[in-house]
Amino acid sequence: MVAAMPDCQASVDDFVTKLRRRQVEGSQNTAKQTAELLRLVISNQRLPNVGQAAVLIDVVKTVGLRMIAANPIELAVGNIVRRILHIIREEDVSLTSPAVPGVSVESDDDESDTKSSYSAAAVAAANRSALRAPSLHNLLESIPDPVKAPEAPAASVADSESRSRSGDRNSVSWKLKHNVIEGISELLQDLENYHSQVAEQAIEHIHQNEVILTLGRSRSLLQFLLEAKKKRSFQVVIAEGAPKYQGHILSKELAEKGLQTTVITDSAIFAMISRVNMVIVGAHAVMANGGVLAPVGMHMVALAARRHAVPFVVLAGVHKLCPQYPHNPYTLLNDMKSPAEIVDFGELSDCLDVGTGGQSTYVVNPTFDYIPPELVSLFITDTGGHNPSYVYRLIAEYYSPEDYVLQ
Repeated sequence: MVAAMPDCQASVDDFVTKLRRRQVEGSQNTAKQTAELLRLVISNQRLPNVGQAAVLIDVVKTVGLRMIAANPIELAVGNIVRRILHIIREEDVSLTSPAVPGVSVESDDDESDTKSSYSAAAVAAANRSALRAPSLHNLLESIPDPVKAPEAPAASVADSESRSRSGDRNSVSWKLKHNVIEGISELLQDLENYHSQVAEQAIEHIHQNEVILTLGRSRSLLQFLLEAKKKRSFQVVIAEGAPKYQGHILSKELAEKGLQTTVITDSAIFAMISRVNMVIVGAHAVMANGGVLAPVGMHMVALAARRHAVPFVVLAGVHKLCPQYPHNPYTLLNDMKSPAEIVDFGELSDCLDVGTGGQSTYVVNPTFDYIPPELVSLFITDTGGHNPSYVYRLIAEYYSPEDYVLQ
């Protein structure tokens, strides 16, 4: 493994410490800071004359594994690391892919006589061979007959070849880093616009006088509902989302904007589900099989929706797509929070004292639920709406297979 440059090592250590202490919260915020840090690492990394892509991949993996190990449950970190590795691989292929020899896009008329060239038929044959499956017939057909160029002295040819090779190396090295940094900047722009791109689709899914049920709170859900309110009149039933009670916050935010909201307890979801037209929720991560990692209590909502044939819609950005499966041993799907969020220690101090050997009570406070893909009706992402069965196509588009497991 190649270590990061000393110039940015302090920034890496600081971000890893924040992840370990859970000081960076929210998938979007975590993804943005991860991408910004890796862009800094790449911009400060010195590249050799050969194997530039391999060096960048090694550095990104080294830093990425440290960040993933600091907070394994924040899957957005690993997703961004894989996205950047995919960008590096794509840019390397685009720069090193062989071109048709002797053919240039731009050339002066004065120099056209001294440069080797091919006929239009030869160029067309080369282009056709690039689009067809490889075969011996295609290879023989695509070999052009070059026009012989005037012979040059051997010494001048050798000097020009050495200069061109040196220039190509420097050009490829600069272009690779520049293109990768540009790709990461585009990724950051997509992350910045994620909420607005998801919210733009609200009018297509929420109709007049409908009743929407949700649980907890997420920023994407808030903007999605507020965008629909501009042209639709509907009601929102909000389950409070114990023990953090984020539903109370969402209800207040929607009410301030003029939306009619009803707050219910989590235990009343089955009693209310038959009165709603659609369930719309946020997500922490989307797995490779189309399953969803969501705040605790969401599996109960999905089961209630399936029981009453109510569509269960999940809002998730592309940065939340994880190329791993829920049964993968390297994937951590849950986290345990402090029991103090559920019960005051003073109320159960006698029961919680296990040192006396008497009766004891254990308080468990899980963070997430796993929702299988068969309970999900639709994913709404910043690239459009997709069925759970289409998730594998999105993963193949944004990640490279060799980076699915970063070990």
